[in-house]
Amino acid sequence: MTTIKDMPVRAASRSNVRIFATVHVMHQSTRGRVVDLSENGMALDLEKPVQAIPGQLVTIESEELGRLSGTIRWFRNGRLGIQYKLSTNALAQITSYFRFFHEEVRPVLRR
Repeated sequence: MTTIKDMPVRAASRSNVRIFATVHVMHQSTRGRVVDLSENGMALDLEKPVQAIPGQLVTIESEELGRLSGTIRWFRNGRLGIQYKLSTNALAQITSYFRFFHEEVRPVLRR
């Protein structure tokens, strides 16, 4: 992550996606949709609210990406930002998705 005027900015490029996933935070879980994906993290729109705070560990399971672990970076208005806990397995899963499955999608609605 780089900084501009003391504000953190994501360095990796983002891709708009539509991947359905299950999100597990502590003893809570909900369905969600991954709306943007990069090599370092993702943003998800959640179906129902969960109690989440930055720094909490989270697990995401989806058909396309498999099972990924990460840390919550931000949580606003039902949207969750996650930074992967980078491992060779996580990197392989993300690389595989971009190589074989990814098609850029355009958002239907903007926030």
